[in-house]
Amino acid sequence: MSGIDRPRIEAAVAEILAAIGEDPSRPGLESTPSRVADSYAEFFAGIGRDAAAELGEPVPLEQGHQADTVLLRDIEFRSVCEHHLLPFLGVAHVAYLPGDSVIGLGRIPRAIEILASRPQIQERLTEQIADTIEQGASARGVLVVLDAAHSCVTTRGARQSGSTTVTVAARGAYSDPVVRAELIALIGRGVK
Repeated sequence: MSGIDRPRIEAAVAEILAAIGEDPSRPGLESTPSRVADSYAEFFAGIGRDAAAELGEPVPLEQGHQADTVLLRDIEFRSVCEHHLLPFLGVAHVAYLPGDSVIGLGRIPRAIEILASRPQIQERLTEQIADTIEQGASARGVLVVLDAAHSCVTTRGARQSGSTTVTVAARGAYSDPVVRAELIALIGRGVK
């Protein structure tokens, strides 16, 4: 697992349980600090990792050829909001306009997983995904749309259980509003 300090997390969780009036040693809670440490190791496994490296080496296209739009829809992700340390869950849609090479389709979800696996805010995550793909793929254009439900909105405060947040980042050729609108229409249409 990641380089987290498990004993420190376990002690902190036990202290939180005591602070809310619970007995951290009672049956049902006695293993909670260890389970939270396991969860945190998974949730924050992206800290210190380079998401661009996960894209691997681009695959050159045939000389003189350029590919058109590559669109991956409904890439599931989860992250933890840095404001409340509560999860947010959603889907990412990523379009890129290759230069003279393409990247493996399975590598994009892996890069998203690394970026999402650290304390985050959705707005920054959207920008980081776009930057990573633009640079790692030498793309002529990138569009990233994230649609996520935030526990800090759905379970506390406003308690808007049906709401989601949508963020968009566009780079290069996809910064053009008309092109961006066409791609967003493709994402929403469920092209088969």
